[in-house]
Amino acid sequence: MQFVGYEPAGAPDETAALLTSDGDALDRIALGRIALDRGTELAYTLDERRCAGTIHDGEHLACDAAEAPYCADHSHTWVCARCTGTCLKDEMDCHDDHAVYLAAFAPDSFKVGVTKAWRLDRRLREQGADSGAHLRTVANGRIAREYEASLTDRVPDRVRVPTKRASLGSEVDEAAWNALLDEFDPLETQRFSYGLDLTERPLAETVATGTVVGTKGRLVVLERGATTYAVDLRDLVGYVASVGESRRDRQSSLGAF
Repeated sequence: MQFVGYEPAGAPDETAALLTSDGDALDRIALGRIALDRGTELAYTLDERRCAGTIHDGEHLACDAAEAPYCADHSHTWVCARCTGTCLKDEMDCHDDHAVYLAAFAPDSFKVGVTKAWRLDRRLREQGADSGAHLRTVANGRIAREYEASLTDRVPDRVRVPTKRASLGSEVDEAAWNALLDEFDPLETQRFSYGLDLTERPLAETVATGTVVGTKGRLVVLERGATTYAVDLRDLVGYVASVGESRRDRQSSLGAF
């Protein structure tokens, strides 16, 4: 079995998941799905890692290239993510309403972003935001990207996963967040809860063994031996995994002793 993708939860009633495949480079096969519900027991040993291939319409086509998580043939950057208002496609196709938003990640990391208006709540949850603010809705993606680009000298347009992982167990600095909001007078603000209830910061590891404590964006928190680990689901993509608890050496918190 190979881990070939992941799905972050975009709504309170959704469950994040790891996507799996038992295929080889010759066949398209249906994807498997390991739901990451709280309390789920994972017991997988990570073996070799290679290109995760491609996923299309619920099917997976494997690749045997050694590059991971994707080889040059299967790596791509979403062109719209690089847009600052001048369309990079042959023809502009983002004609529906778009929202420009701010997202907060504990304790004091903030970013500006753009998404289709109907996806605003989902997009914030997919990123693991602790709070969000809807700044404005505009007629299309071009206008939204222009406005976003005009703000990036004041607010960055990305927060890296290691920063989000380091924030687990922390609370948003409300004074800093409110000071930022005062500059924009948002249409609406939101708070998000992921039910992790952590008393200490989890250790950063790439493992697939333990009890699921919960997920936040693309991070899954696992508990094993009185220690919690925060795993970036993207770091699992490409690994061939076998059933059975990993025996690899790993860090332990003081609570494990």
